[in-house]
Amino acid sequence: MVVGGCGHVGLPLAIALASRGKSVACYDIAAAAVAAVSSGRVPFREPGAEPALRAALAAGLLTATGDPAVIGSAEHIIVTTDGPVEDSLAGCSPYFADGQLLVLRSTVRPGATARLEKLAAELGLDADVAFCPERIAEGHAMTELFELPQIVSSRTDRGLERATRLFRTLTPALVPMSPEEAELAKLFTNAWRYISFAAANQLYAIANDRGLDYERIRQGMLLDYPRAAGLPPAGLAAGPCLPKDTAGLVEASDGFTIGQAALVANKGMADYLVARLAQRYDLAGLTVGILGMAFKAGSDDIRASLSYRLARLLAARGATVLCTDPLVRGDRSLVPLRHVLHRADLLVVAAPHPEYRRLPAGLPVADIWGVTGRGVLV
Repeated sequence: MVVGGCGHVGLPLAIALASRGKSVACYDIAAAAVAAVSSGRVPFREPGAEPALRAALAAGLLTATGDPAVIGSAEHIIVTTDGPVEDSLAGCSPYFADGQLLVLRSTVRPGATARLEKLAAELGLDADVAFCPERIAEGHAMTELFELPQIVSSRTDRGLERATRLFRTLTPALVPMSPEEAELAKLFTNAWRYISFAAANQLYAIANDRGLDYERIRQGMLLDYPRAAGLPPAGLAAGPCLPKDTAGLVEASDGFTIGQAALVANKGMADYLVARLAQRYDLAGLTVGILGMAFKAGSDDIRASLSYRLARLLAARGATVLCTDPLVRGDRSLVPLRHVLHRADLLVVAAPHPEYRRLPAGLPVADIWGVTGRGVLV
């Protein structure tokens, strides 16, 4: 089979399938990613993935290539795309063949499965089309791919049966749906999580404006009270999936006003934080250290991270901004933590990496995540 992409969605899936004895080729147009995977290196942080990758390479069950011709020899084509299906597959369509199963895997806008079916029909393909959404959290792929129920969907009985057989390789827990149901199930999941973060951030602001610690209130609510179990901590909720999926539903439905409000509330958390800091400190002339540039704890992924927005807003207030992250690679503007601690007048925990749990006592710290245990008041 061919899995499209050596990224956060495609590569863990390819490794997982290869670990179950499937012969898998990862196709990617990025030469650097292909070279990394071919050498046994996962080009992003995913615990447990690299040993399994090397084992699959050694067994001859996984390869990486930039040659789209590999698509023509595969029975299963798993498509991981962030953009419109038609655009993403434009360079691949000449290699599709009759009898293949085309599986959409990434987050897509409603109707994407139907558009892939239309594309297959226009190409004159006798192929089955399925949508089987990715459900894992970054950093947990190599366990969740085997433990979480897998949604499988197709318009035809044959397509559903083939998708079921494919993903039963990973887990026996399968949830059959229609393509339209599966598309919305994926979007609803991330939108619900994103809205819950927006609610938490708004509640944080209410408490913070009154000089109260939101996390103390939240922990009191959670204690032996399951009805409050869904309330998350406050923080810079961002990343490549949650806001994108919420925005997709906003675009697809005129009535999804709560989703629009969540987009504004979560993006505005960085603005709120800077405004509160400006009330307490004369930011012009201060050196502010931003701790954590990834979009969440334990990740090296900076896609859609609000840490960079935070840095821009602080700089606009006249602050000198130093950014650090123990996991992020490839951003040459980042400096070591020890350098930030030596020079900064004020620290802001932007991503709650565990490395920030013990910070020097002498520096003021703004920590809306609560990772330092010093309280979340700003």
